[in-house]
Amino acid sequence: MSKKDEESPRVSASPNPPPLPVAFISSRQESTFAARKSAVIKYCCTPTATKNTWDCLFDEGYRADVLINTDSGGVLYAHASILGVNSAVFKSMLSLKQSRAQGRCGQRSISINGVPLEAVQVFIRFLYSSRYEEEKMKEHGLSLLVLSHAYAVTHLKRECEWQLEQRLTTENVVDIFQLALLCDASRLSLVCHRFMLKNLKPISATEGWKAMKQSHPVLEKQMLKSIIDEDIREKERVRKNNERKMYMQLYEAMEALVHICKDGCRTIGPHDKVLKEDQEPCHYAACKGLESLIRHFAGCKLRVPGGCIHCKRMWQVLELHSRLCANSDVCKVPLCRSFKQKRRKQNKKDEMKWSILVRKIVRSKSISGAPFFSSKST
Repeated sequence: MSKKDEESPRVSASPNPPPLPVAFISSRQESTFAARKSAVIKYCCTPTATKNTWDCLFDEGYRADVLINTDSGGVLYAHASILGVNSAVFKSMLSLKQSRAQGRCGQRSISINGVPLEAVQVFIRFLYSSRYEEEKMKEHGLSLLVLSHAYAVTHLKRECEWQLEQRLTTENVVDIFQLALLCDASRLSLVCHRFMLKNLKPISATEGWKAMKQSHPVLEKQMLKSIIDEDIREKERVRKNNERKMYMQLYEAMEALVHICKDGCRTIGPHDKVLKEDQEPCHYAACKGLESLIRHFAGCKLRVPGGCIHCKRMWQVLELHSRLCANSDVCKVPLCRSFKQKRRKQNKKDEMKWSILVRKIVRSKSISGAPFFSSKST
């Protein structure tokens, strides 16, 4: 079987060391130091032959000084220095037993239980050469995640998390999710949680979900609650998006109204301006609807507010424009100044409603990066 020749590039690198004090480094020394550092990073690699030597050291157990007892009476031989350097947990365990050698030939002995012998073998081999067989990872990924967490081997733990993320299915996601919570694998648990939210119906029919329901009923309740919360958040996002679209449409309608009253559009415009027959297509989407609304408003006999639903809408459009307009003295939109004067007589409740609407319209357009309406209203 093929083995990974080097550590996965998905494992994040350790943070860069702090710079040396500036007072003690000249510019020439600093450039030399940076060049040497980059050269070390570029050419720092372990040959395959060297890793093979480490594998051979583990396989043959040459001068091994630690016995590792596993389930079913399995025994592995290892070196205390290798274990201690790669795991602070092993280092602490072995230092406690250093004063009294256990087992035969003065060898110290530790036990790793609860996982298959082969998983322990893959785990210890990784401590020697930092590589593993792909098939073994597929077979013992969950056990390796537990071992890497229990013995604080962070680089193997990150690799196990990534490998398990790529192999999520409706059948295994519940087991991986529970194990990720126990092993404090926050990213893996989040990925599993999102996967479960998207595939709840088939997952809830699996044996893993039924087992979780019996053994961890609280966890199942938390999952169902998170699904409800996510559904509420999704509905709220949809509502806000629809609301924002409506406000942007109102903003564009106000721009189109100024465009019609100031420049003219197609067959409608100010009385003192001659409209060209060969005009370019209008880029305001609301112009066509506003044009028909203005024509109706001009010829309707029930133009008073409340008399006609179309005229009522036109009155609201004109009032909304007056509240967005920055300078009514030079504005060419009809009744702009009249509505500004009328605002002084409105009650506080109506004034507050209009103020909230105007603020939301302007804010929705400013979020999109477009200019404020006031810059186009004059």
